[in-house]
Amino acid sequence: MPERRTVALVTLGCARNEVDSEELAGRLEADGWQLVEDAADADVAVVNTCGFVDAAKKDSVDALLEANDLKGHGRTQAVVAVGCMAERYGKELAEALPEADGVLGFDDYADISDRLQTILSGGSHLAHTPRDRRKLLPISPAERQESAAAVALPGHGPTDLPEGVAPASGPRAPLRRRLDGSPVASVKLASGCDRRCTFCAIPSFRGSFISRRPSDVLNETRWLAEQGVKEIMLVSENNTSYGKDLGDIRLLESLLPELAEVDGIERVRVSYLQPAEMRPGLIDVLTSTPKVAPYFDLSFQHSAPDVLRAMRRFGDTDRFLELLDTIRSKAPEAGVRSNFIVGFPGETASDLAELERFLNGARLDAIGVFGYSDEEGTEAATYDNKLHEDVVAERLARVSRLAEELVSQRAEERVGETVHVLVESVDEEGVYGRAAHQAPETDGQVLLTSGEGLSVGRMVEAKVVGTEGVDLVAEPLQGAFGSSEEAGR
Repeated sequence: MPERRTVALVTLGCARNEVDSEELAGRLEADGWQLVEDAADADVAVVNTCGFVDAAKKDSVDALLEANDLKGHGRTQAVVAVGCMAERYGKELAEALPEADGVLGFDDYADISDRLQTILSGGSHLAHTPRDRRKLLPISPAERQESAAAVALPGHGPTDLPEGVAPASGPRAPLRRRLDGSPVASVKLASGCDRRCTFCAIPSFRGSFISRRPSDVLNETRWLAEQGVKEIMLVSENNTSYGKDLGDIRLLESLLPELAEVDGIERVRVSYLQPAEMRPGLIDVLTSTPKVAPYFDLSFQHSAPDVLRAMRRFGDTDRFLELLDTIRSKAPEAGVRSNFIVGFPGETASDLAELERFLNGARLDAIGVFGYSDEEGTEAATYDNKLHEDVVAERLARVSRLAEELVSQRAEERVGETVHVLVESVDEEGVYGRAAHQAPETDGQVLLTSGEGLSVGRMVEAKVVGTEGVDLVAEPLQGAFGSSEEAGR
C-alpha cells in the first residue's frame, strides 16, 4: 500500500483563486493525496498566492513564511507557492524567497501531483520564467477556442470525468474538490481580460479573455448542487464579455435562466461587470429572472472623465448615474457595489470632487476604496504626474470616510424591506446569512433575530428591522423557512 501523502491548500486573494484551489484539490485527490485543512498536519503546504497589489503580495509572502515556520516542528516537510504571484514572478520569487521549496506556474497545474511528489522526495522543480500570457492565444477572440486546449487555464477543468475521478463523481463530475462546506460556491465563467486599464497588470499573467463552454458551466453547477451548494457566484475578470469568443456576446443572457433552473440552486449571482459593456438585455435578465440575484458588481474605478481616460476606461458621473437609474427602475431593491482608486496620477481636486458627487448620488450598497500605487509592468507606472504619497493617503482617508457613511445610509434605507437570506452560519454568536444584494465577504451580512429551526443552507424570508453599519438585522417572517421561487429576487 503506497505511503499516505497529505497536502493542505492555503488560498489567498479573490474568488477566482478559490476555484483554482479546488481544481488543484481535485487533481491531487484523484492521484491519491489526502487533503487536510491545517498546514501543520500536511506533508506539503501549497499556498495559492495573490499577485494583484502590494498588500496582497505581502500577505502571500507572509503566508509562505508562516507555513515555512512549520517545517521541523511537525509533519510539514515542504512549502510550495502557486497562484498569481508565483505565475507573475516565477524565478524572481524563488530567488527572493528561498523558504519556498517550489514556485509553480499555471503550466504546472496539470502535473501538480508529480510536481509535489518530486519536491516532497527532496528533488526540485525549476521555477518558470514569467511570460506575457496574452500572447498565448490569438488576438482575434473568434480564433481562441481552437487554441485553448494547448494553454493552461486554471479553473477551466473538464467535466464529464470518468467514475471515481472526483468526489461523488458521476456523469457531471468536474475536476474539482470542495474545500469547505459552505452553501455558496464560485464557478469560473471565463479567464483573462482583453481590457488594457493602465493601472492593472492582471491580463499579463492571467492572459487574454477566453470563455468556458456553457455546457461545462452548467455541468459544474449541477455537480455543486449535488454537493449541497445553494448559491453559485459566476466569476471571471470580466463577465460582461462572456461569449464573445464563442460567437455570441449575449450568451450570458441565455445561460443565466438555465443556471437558475438547476435543481437545488436557490440563487445565482454574477460578479465583475464592466459598466462600459452593460447592455439592456443583460440588465433585463439580471433584474427579472427568478433566482438570479439583481446584483450589480460594477467596476467604476472613478467617475471624473479625465481620470477615466488616463485609466483607459470610459464613462463619467452622469452616464454612471443614468445606468444606476435604469437598473433601479427595473429592480428598485437591486444591490450595487463598486471599487474606486483615488490619487491616480494627474487626479486634481476637482476630479476628486466629481468622484464624491458620484458617490453621493449613487446609493451604493458596498464601496471599496484604494489609494493608487505603482504596479510594475503597467502603463500608469510610467506616468510623470504622480501625486505625493501623503496626498494619496489624505484622499484615501477622506473618501473612505465618505464611503463608510454612505453605505451605512444605504443600509438604513433597506429597513422595512423583505429580503431572502441564505443562512451561512449558526452558532452561539447568532444566525448570519446574506441577502440578494450581498456577495460573500465583501458586502456585509444579515443577522437574523431568531434562529429557531434554522440550519446552514436554508433560505429564509425576513424583514429588515435594523442596521449595524453596512450589516442588516432582520426578523424571519412566519412560515418563511425553506426555498422560494423568488429566492434570488
